[in-house]
Amino acid sequence: MPAPRPLPGTGPLWARLEGHMRARIDAGDFDGPFPGEHAIAAEYGVSRHTVREALRRIRHDGLVLAARGRAPRLADDGVLHQPLGALYSLFRSVEDSGRTQRSVVRALDVRRDPDAAARLSLPADADLTYLERLRLADDDPLALDQVWLPATPTTALLEADFSHTALYDELRARCAIVVSGGVETIRAVLVDEREADVLHLVAPAPAFLIERTGHVTGAPFELRRTVVRSDGFALTAEYSSQDGYQLTQGRGQTG
Repeated sequence: MPAPRPLPGTGPLWARLEGHMRARIDAGDFDGPFPGEHAIAAEYGVSRHTVREALRRIRHDGLVLAARGRAPRLADDGVLHQPLGALYSLFRSVEDSGRTQRSVVRALDVRRDPDAAARLSLPADADLTYLERLRLADDDPLALDQVWLPATPTTALLEADFSHTALYDELRARCAIVVSGGVETIRAVLVDEREADVLHLVAPAPAFLIERTGHVTGAPFELRRTVVRSDGFALTAEYSSQDGYQLTQGRGQTG
């Protein structure tokens, strides 16, 4: 049995282990699966309590992701890169990456939601078409997606199969409606217990919250709230020395 890997330096053992693991991550030592707690404890000759404390801090910073029932892995494995400043389709982005996008439809109905109606400039008692999906890339949970739309012009969506299609494609085909632009806010959050359970994460876990108001002929028409796993999604922007910082323009693909 090989001798334990030494942990140079002073201070708490977990802190020395954390620093050594971070250095190994930065050096690209883990080109395969990230080792589990048992393997790390055996390699360094430390207790699992020490390993858990070191990994807890590394996971908190988003360097290593742990999901229930799955081995830990580095956070940049299989990341979907999305340009800023584009009216994009998560469906198209996943498919264009070479993976299969499919959805588990959790709700598709007509309901009332005063807060959502207000953000769509509708009366509080307005009927809304509501769609909630778990979005997957291949078999990996990627995002929890919730959408509210005015019900009257979108009732045909209730007959759609959203397990493998884009919302904007169905809006165009079934309702002759095209979302042409809008406003989107993206911020970092920690998922709650419900969202963690759906996305197969261990709460608290970092994620992106994307809130979009899609416009049709300049008026709000779509309200969307999407929680995206931070280990599966990254935002990119392009800039030049001549123009300064500017957002990447997409091709107008929607969905």
